[in-house]
Amino acid sequence: MKVVLLHGWPVSERVWVSQVSALRDAGFDPIAPHLYGRGPSIDDWAAQLLREIDGPLVPVGASMGGYCALAMARRAPERIVGMALVGSRADADSFERRRLRQEQIVELRVDEVPDLADEDANLEHLAVAQEAMRDRLDLTGVAASFGGPLLVCVGDRDGIVSVDEARELADGALDGKLVVFPGAGHFVAVDQPEEFNAVLLDFLSQWKT
Repeated sequence: MKVVLLHGWPVSERVWVSQVSALRDAGFDPIAPHLYGRGPSIDDWAAQLLREIDGPLVPVGASMGGYCALAMARRAPERIVGMALVGSRADADSFERRRLRQEQIVELRVDEVPDLADEDANLEHLAVAQEAMRDRLDLTGVAASFGGPLLVCVGDRDGIVSVDEARELADGALDGKLVVFPGAGHFVAVDQPEEFNAVLLDFLSQWKT
């Protein structure tokens, strides 16, 4: 069983260094793919990843990565044995979120580098990723009908996903669990790596052989 660590925006897979190390030390097989440059839609990314990685999977998706995790579960529910959504949501963008994304896309295309992005980030890839998030499907039904355990993590200082929204996501699942990280912002695994690693390893222990 492979653990697939799916990064958020505008960061890259490099944010998962602590988690990759902790998972390997615990005997798991983590994979942290680069999501940018995979096409114009989150569904395209999910399809590519399912082709690239074989066998049963547990996607761990942070923000944008959570959208990709849900898209993987929609495409291949029989392969997704569990899932963790971290500072993420299942519904589509609101009108206000779509408007904000459009503003970010314009800024990226005039070479404005966002905070937290890697120094060598491809700004066009970041813009296309914003378009993919803006146009993604509402996968609330996928989260609600998901047959495996669903871990929902959120920081109580997350300015994008509220604790109430995260709780609704977990409560709506067949086997959902919510963990709130006091003092953490949108990127829980970056803000509180040790605490997050402990929660993640506990969640994954049910598949430990």
